[in-house]
Amino acid sequence: MRRTRILTAVLALAAGLLAGTPPALAADSTAKVTLAADTYTWKNARIDGGGFVPGIVFNRSEKNLAYARTDIGGAYRWQESGKTWTPLLDSVGWDDWGHTGVVSLASDSVNPDKVYAAVGTYTNGWDPKNGAVLRSSDRGASWQKADLPFKLGGNMPGRGMGERLAVDPNKNSVLYLGAPSGKGLWRSTDSGASWSQVTNFPNVGNYVQDAGDTSGYASDNQGIVWVTFDEKTGTSGNATQSIYVGVADLQNSVYRSTDGGATWSRLAGQPTGYLAHKGVLDATNGYLYLAYSDKGGPYDGGKGQLWRYATATGTWTNISPVAEADTYYGFSGVTVDRQHPGTLMATAYSSWWPDTQIFRSTDSGATWTRAWDYTSYPTRSNRYTMDVSSSPWLTWGANPSPPEQAPKLGWMTESLEIDPFNSNRMMYGTGATIYGTENLTNWDSGSQFTIKPMVQGLEETAVLDLAAPPSGGAQLFSALGDIGGFRHTDLTKVPAMMYTQPNFTTTTSLDFAETNPNTVVRVGNLDSGPHIAFSTDNGANWFAGKDPSGVSDGGTVAAASDGSRFVWSPGGTGVQYTTGFGSSWSASSGIPAGAIVESDRVDPKTFYGFKSGKFYVSSDGGATFTASAATGLPSGDSVRFKALPGTKGDVWLAGGASDGAYGLWHSTNGGTSFTKLSNVDQADTIGFGKAATGASYQTLYTSAKIAGVRGIFRSTDKGATWTRINDDAHQWGWTGGAITGDPRVYGRVYISTNGRGVIYGDSSDTGDGGGGTDPTPTPTGACAVTYKITNQWSGGFQADVQLSNTGTSAWSGWSLAWTFPNAQTIGQLWNADYTQSGSAVTAKNVGWNGNVAAGSSVSFGFTGSWSGTNGKPAAFKVGDQTCTVS
Repeated sequence: MRRTRILTAVLALAAGLLAGTPPALAADSTAKVTLAADTYTWKNARIDGGGFVPGIVFNRSEKNLAYARTDIGGAYRWQESGKTWTPLLDSVGWDDWGHTGVVSLASDSVNPDKVYAAVGTYTNGWDPKNGAVLRSSDRGASWQKADLPFKLGGNMPGRGMGERLAVDPNKNSVLYLGAPSGKGLWRSTDSGASWSQVTNFPNVGNYVQDAGDTSGYASDNQGIVWVTFDEKTGTSGNATQSIYVGVADLQNSVYRSTDGGATWSRLAGQPTGYLAHKGVLDATNGYLYLAYSDKGGPYDGGKGQLWRYATATGTWTNISPVAEADTYYGFSGVTVDRQHPGTLMATAYSSWWPDTQIFRSTDSGATWTRAWDYTSYPTRSNRYTMDVSSSPWLTWGANPSPPEQAPKLGWMTESLEIDPFNSNRMMYGTGATIYGTENLTNWDSGSQFTIKPMVQGLEETAVLDLAAPPSGGAQLFSALGDIGGFRHTDLTKVPAMMYTQPNFTTTTSLDFAETNPNTVVRVGNLDSGPHIAFSTDNGANWFAGKDPSGVSDGGTVAAASDGSRFVWSPGGTGVQYTTGFGSSWSASSGIPAGAIVESDRVDPKTFYGFKSGKFYVSSDGGATFTASAATGLPSGDSVRFKALPGTKGDVWLAGGASDGAYGLWHSTNGGTSFTKLSNVDQADTIGFGKAATGASYQTLYTSAKIAGVRGIFRSTDKGATWTRINDDAHQWGWTGGAITGDPRVYGRVYISTNGRGVIYGDSSDTGDGGGGTDPTPTPTGACAVTYKITNQWSGGFQADVQLSNTGTSAWSGWSLAWTFPNAQTIGQLWNADYTQSGSAVTAKNVGWNGNVAAGSSVSFGFTGSWSGTNGKPAAFKVGDQTCTVS
């Protein structure tokens, strides 16, 4: 379960409801575009958690005021009334996407309305911008920004250490910030508005995870990792005199100033060979508690110790609950019960197997008890019970052998905090959620305490792909980093389980058969096992396919429109195609390895590909591809394209880079040629949704830059005009992974984020989108119908219907009627609306396929049930006109 959450260079360019006043980040903007006349409501498709929470911060002077930071998904404030989290950094825009990574938080105990966030995602070249300190005087509802002359790394190694940012508890205009990359210790004396380096601080740190990493990710100096104050050495309005600082240096990890930061010295007698992940001061008893590990975390750690430093005497005491020789993990998560300062807790943050461990002492570390012990190996005795009914997927669908258990107590447990006002409440972050309890003191009485997810409203998944089928129980399929992805049948509820059988650590791509949405395919990454899986029941259940030789990662995948075949472009080998469900694969020719692949949504034998500026087309089910003559497309591979449902050869392509071709292109001839839309400056995604009322073309959605403004845009007129539907308070950093509209709900759009989960927006315009409920004009002229049973099994079947306008006048709407000869009944129908009364069926156009030119045709399909005989209908009518049947 070691999951590294890294945004690659290619990608780098609650109860769901975002409650309360939307936060806004102060920014200059001169360009303006039209906002949606109707109001959009933005929510999360609920997953609850899904990523690493390296920091939890309680305010020390106000009850129930707490914050959480995530490595790539922003910061959150606790809402006690609903026991949910409210997102605070949704206002971070596209250009500042790195500021969704939060390396530290500080809540002001003098003025609880003030909160600070040190932001920046990477210290290497993956994040082009420097870090910043955001300051708020309204608990994160709005922010001001102080840019820094160096980068910060909310998603870098060592991100679980801290907190690097601290407010002086006596003189709250003074703050300190520990910087990575050898940039030292920084101080603000004007409440975070400006910052200067503490030039006399003697040690900038020297620890790196892996000096040989040429990317700069693991080879960066982790720097200064925490700051804490001894509040007893100051008075209200006067600076605290004793300040302790933790440094990423195995030999020199703790420094102190006793004169308000004027001079600094290394604490004498301190342990060596370790990094101090946390430094927590109990001013009541005069102890500084330190959790040590031999590594920076949050994944690694082989040895560890816990120490207590007496601030008055300088005495060091090893209070480790386990002898160093018996550790295989580092310690972190140190916290003190402020109601009973002799009570403290710590975590074995890197104990991956069989589980993390939590330690508790009620005598300042003299003796300890554990969250679980062995009775007789491998049998465990737990002091706790776990209730994950609110997030059942936290079991991962696992049934491990003892001593492992499902769900796990956690992993990467660097943040653990006892509520300073409530000894019974404790929260801790894991690699997937926030767990907590509200009856913690049961631990001391010998009875069990209950651990539950305390994460509702905090959504922290990185979204790689999205798909909204036109029918079936699934509203949305998601492909996610770290936890695979989900089938949402209700966007307001947490799904019971992520995709399993197999369970990919990351799902890289997924697709469904447009005219048979029961057929779904997904591909992804797995340490050992297959990289592709199929479903024949709309994603409810899955079975693994067989990998072709050489596959190393999921890549992209496309399903034929009828589900009869698949084309897969995995990492490690070239593009492959198969008929059926991947029991054997054949290499596609004419297309380079690593190409992005998609399917035509009408013709089951037509597939498309893109690689390095070239568009490729296959008309034989993926066996052979031919490079299109189209020119002027983006030269790089930061491209996403999709084919329009219901119309063969209608393809939209978005992507590019600022140093070359960048924008949105449209083809109506299957990629033979593309036309660039002149009214789109840049575009990174493209998706389709239900057409607006009266519109003849599906609604387009894109994450784009139009008229100089970045945002989420909608077009109801085939891209002729665009409307921005989000606003500056709802930007979510980087939204370039995927986008799709909902084919069943006009105005609904699903947006991918890199750390804020799946966002969906609903429009206040509830127009039916021309979905067949308006009166349909009666077509005139001749018609022809082809009725084909494409699959049949005991009690069920699938059929495709093609309706052709063989007359001389165009149709602006159609209605096709027939009668089943053997009492068959329709179960699901796609690309049309229908009614059935007894054996009589009427199928009507949906908004985007009502216009049928003379000589053209439309298609729809359905699944149904039969008994005894499954005969074909003998006659079809469009209005009063009887059609020719073939």
